[in-house]
Amino acid sequence: MSADESLRRAEELFERLEETRARLERVAESENAEAAIDILAELADVARDVEAELARARDESDADA
Repeated sequence: MSADESLRRAEELFERLEETRARLERVAESENAEAAIDILAELADVARDVEAELARARDESDADA
């Protein structure tokens, strides 16, 4: 995977992160603690995926330099 592809994938993951955060806000308004916990776990998973993609892009960029 090229650095550009990794960055594109990271951007997609950031969009997913934002969508999930918005869902969390809606759930917080309904005070559904169980659903909020599930969404927080999903946010953590997406954040880890974003971090991995950014690291992959950095490594690819370093390899190209």
